[in-house]
Amino acid sequence: MDRDIAEIDGACHCGTVRFHVHLSDGLNTARRCTCSYCRMRGAVAVSAELGGLVVTAGEEALTEYRFGTGQARHYFCSKCGIYTHHQRRSNPNQYGVNVACLEGLSPFDFEEVVVLDGTAHPRDNDGKVRIAGILRFEKASG
Repeated sequence: MDRDIAEIDGACHCGTVRFHVHLSDGLNTARRCTCSYCRMRGAVAVSAELGGLVVTAGEEALTEYRFGTGQARHYFCSKCGIYTHHQRRSNPNQYGVNVACLEGLSPFDFEEVVVLDGTAHPRDNDGKVRIAGILRFEKASG
């Protein structure tokens, strides 16, 4: 896996929503979060600047979800329900992009993923980003 990949195509599960993304720092920004929504969603996300993600098909099928402060904008396909990306509350100039939607990638390609403490969100915590832990994936032998 090339962690320094600069750009890649992506799509939801059914292929209705398709996009092209220029990543901010390749796959090096991979992370999860412990906020109530991310805990349930369970996705690994990587970063892209707002202008770095272009929906190439199915924009009309995207549905937006907001909760809590209403600042983060979470997008998912209205046909298959898959979360594709979200505009971050922590940095409104960035998208978090679902790694599982990126062509040829899986969240299980990452041996370790940093998990940020979203229950103590930086916007509510004097801008301090806290690491809640590390999520590890070990492939079974045999």
